[in-house]
Amino acid sequence: MKKNMGGADRAIRILIAVVAAALYLTHTVTGTFGIVLLAVAGIFVLTSLISFCPLYTLFGIKTCKVQDSK
Repeated sequence: MKKNMGGADRAIRILIAVVAAALYLTHTVTGTFGIVLLAVAGIFVLTSLISFCPLYTLFGIKTCKVQDSK
């Protein structure tokens, strides 16, 4: 897997995951929507840790800096 996520993208995803988890744990968001939100937060954390997003590959998006191949 080649990395396709930059540092800012990873940080934003982690921040969104933390907010989503806080909303779920404080019972602000409950029920099915809360569980789906928590699952998405988990996916955001996982993709941030490995710096790879499968959806970016499908759409040809790359937010990481391109390195010269010298």
